Amino acid sequence: MYIKGVGMTKFNYEQRPWWGYAYDAAMEALEDAKMTIKDIDAVIFSAMSSAGGGEHQTHKVSVLSGLFKTNVPIIELTSVCGGGGVAFWTALRLLESAGLKNILVLTGEKLVDNRAEVVTDLILSAAERVIEQPEGLLFPVQNALVYQQYCQKYGGSHEDLELIALKNHQNAVLNPKAYYYKRPVTLEQIKKSPVVAEPLRLMDCSLSVNGGAAAIVSQEPGTVEIIGSGFATDYILTFEREDKTHFKATQLAAKAAFEQAKLAPQDIQVAEIHDAFTSVELISYEDLGFAEPGKGGELIKSGKINMGGEMPVNPSGGLKAKGHPISATGLAQIYEITNQLRGKCGERQVKDVKIGLAHNIGGAGGSVTVHILKKN
Repeated sequence: MYIKGVGMTKFNYEQRPWWGYAYDAAMEALEDAKMTIKDIDAVIFSAMSSAGGGEHQTHKVSVLSGLFKTNVPIIELTSVCGGGGVAFWTALRLLESAGLKNILVLTGEKLVDNRAEVVTDLILSAAERVIEQPEGLLFPVQNALVYQQYCQKYGGSHEDLELIALKNHQNAVLNPKAYYYKRPVTLEQIKKSPVVAEPLRLMDCSLSVNGGAAAIVSQEPGTVEIIGSGFATDYILTFEREDKTHFKATQLAAKAAFEQAKLAPQDIQVAEIHDAFTSVELISYEDLGFAEPGKGGELIKSGKINMGGEMPVNPSGGLKAKGHPISATGLAQIYEITNQLRGKCGERQVKDVKIGLAHNIGGAGGSVTVHILKKN
């Protein structure tokens, strides 16, 4: 299966409808693929914002039918922060089983459209609401505790996380669609940012924004082939999991994707890794097989994953500095890797890349997809 076209809006705080972001991303993907909506056999859409935000719209598939003037099947699914990746995985399964030719995978989120406490509550709906959250286990706290457990088991320091934040901000400065485009952040600013949940500081946390992204997957050959696709889930209660220091769902999804692609982690030349928090990126180095357990800090210190290194990670700026519009994140990763393989990323282009990986997480490791793409 192949990617025929990709599209993405700039990630920002513009107050326009969710469907405006979805429409712009879809039109860019169709233009990129040299297709029209009449060439699309089905649409898979993922978003979570419009029902809980100011629009209160739940029948989004019908809105999209009118927007695109099409009557093809439109399927809506959510997997919170992992929605884009799960929609992409689902589209591939549908191509395999339903005899379709072209599927538009689409997201559009107007996440930031209300008071901060309302937006925060919407985001927190992606975690356990009855047992953990009344005890104060919000997402920053949850991830801070995971990293505390990691540091107790393996060692580690906040300095490792600072280098991850700095790398991603340096990359975002070069990405016209990132929120932090041409807005550099220094290491000193990262070090001195306020503590959110020890040891995580403000600059360890991703940026909530609005945005949309799209990809057209097809049975017809194209310039980018999808050679590996993995999806796994895990318990919503973090304390019930076997290992409190890593995300099992990432390990399982990566294993499935690498086996399908008949590749190993060392074959990847560029990667978009889910960095909702800098600690998640570090732990994911290990879960994806790019570093041994406990050695993620050594990987970031080595420079191997910086621009100019052997395997740049998050050349887009990642969720940290490009922005994190929940469901749109997974397809934004596909957009970046596709364009890296095509050589279309301008100042942030990684040289001579043929194999790339996109890793998308929903919640605190609750649903994870890993996709491996190859340049044809």
